[in-house]
Amino acid sequence: MLSFISARQSGLDEPLRLRRAESTRRVLSLELNKDKDIEQIHGSGINTLDIEPVENRYMLSGGSDGVVVLYDLENLSRKPCYTCKAVCSVGRSHPDVHKFSVETVQWYPHDTGMFTSSSFDKTLKIWDTNTLQPADVFNFEGTVYSHHMSPVATKHCLIAVGTKSPKVQLCDLKSGSCSHILQGHKQEILAVSWSPRYEYILATASADSRVKLWDVRRASACVLTLDQYSGEKSKASSETVNTAHNGRVNGLCFTNDGLHLLTLGTDDRMRLWNSSTGENTLVNYGKVCNESRKGLKFTVSRGCSPEFAFVPCGNTVAIYTIYSGELISVLRGHYNSVDCCVFQPDFQELYSSGRDSNILTWVPSLRQPEPDDTSDEKVNSIPLERG
Repeated sequence: MLSFISARQSGLDEPLRLRRAESTRRVLSLELNKDKDIEQIHGSGINTLDIEPVENRYMLSGGSDGVVVLYDLENLSRKPCYTCKAVCSVGRSHPDVHKFSVETVQWYPHDTGMFTSSSFDKTLKIWDTNTLQPADVFNFEGTVYSHHMSPVATKHCLIAVGTKSPKVQLCDLKSGSCSHILQGHKQEILAVSWSPRYEYILATASADSRVKLWDVRRASACVLTLDQYSGEKSKASSETVNTAHNGRVNGLCFTNDGLHLLTLGTDDRMRLWNSSTGENTLVNYGKVCNESRKGLKFTVSRGCSPEFAFVPCGNTVAIYTIYSGELISVLRGHYNSVDCCVFQPDFQELYSSGRDSNILTWVPSLRQPEPDDTSDEKVNSIPLERG
């Protein structure tokens, strides 16, 4: 670390290089935090987590019991050993609680005054955080597997919803109705994700082994159907043969710059795609265990060089370098399958949860550096990307 500080001080490196190097070092040293607990509210498995992007302080969780819980991640006690308390919850006694398993929760991207939740009870609910009452409820004909709001949209307020139906539904918060339907998949939609780069680009993953990219402004909205066997640009017209995986595709995640898309399938493979051309980059991640029959929530780092993917694998969380496919580390601590994880970019912390009803916190190791400053060696062994 001293070498990075010296290079920055002398003007040899750009200022952000030190920050990226330290963020990378911290991710490489993630370990289970034994001093920080998350209050256990859920009585069964936890399917989904989300940290609000404004302060990166409040976290939502949704469980198989239909309960939604809001946590404050800040250490208000100022003690080294502490428990993050639940601020409030939509518990079983709440009149508007979901009747069945909550599959996705998400904060409104621009402030903490609103959040959303969707469930196997065929509803998507829009919640007022202050009153903990639903401001709106969207009802569907089938089970809701996933929903997502665009993190960058300024000209629309659409929520993409994946259900048991092969049709992708777009719900408009302004009008309170389902304004669009995207048709093209053959089976249920297990995951949806808006691009963090282009507000009208949407990715969807289905049990039909296909991943599609849509421009919701266009009449023929599907612009790409990803093909695992093609290194060339995929055509929407060839969607009858294009498959992204050899099994159900139940995980989607864009890189932070929106230039690439990661997908997970029940064929135990993770693939990286060029989101502009649909090209399979052919990065080999090896076997990525995935036995989930529904959506699997994984995430990527932010502000590191290189960037990392955090992927639930059985009762562990595997950490991969996104662009090389190298397995960096495996985080062990859960007693049952892990279903979701979320990254806190300010402190390079990771939160994971699953069927053991626990939310675990993974934090950078605080071990003292060696006298010869060998703490830089692990960072320097991975080339830092410039720019």
